[in-house]
Amino acid sequence: MSIESREEGELIKEQDRLLPIANVGRIMKQILPQNAKISKEAKETMQECVSEFIAFVTGEASEKCRKEKRKTVNGDDVCWAMGNLGFDDYAELLKRYLHRYRELEGQKLANQNKGDQR
Repeated sequence: MSIESREEGELIKEQDRLLPIANVGRIMKQILPQNAKISKEAKETMQECVSEFIAFVTGEASEKCRKEKRKTVNGDDVCWAMGNLGFDDYAELLKRYLHRYRELEGQKLANQNKGDQR
């Protein structure tokens, strides 16, 4: 078991820092032809990259929350961080996705409440 980094006085195991490799492989397979194969090295490389990217973006969002004396990072904070870090195209797509997600969640909640009132 290797120790990767030190964060806020706490040791973080490498396996806790990285996304699960099975999930990374599953996502990679979705875009490839059905008969394509992905090497273990390719999955591990992608696992490192996406984990680092997520840490980079969430670190920026977390810093914003810290400055605003908030403890919870939300979707809007992540969208802001993406734009602030220069990923404007992705930030816009993420904002649209987040808006649609919230709409659907609101509809589900409204439907549940209607069902509870019957």
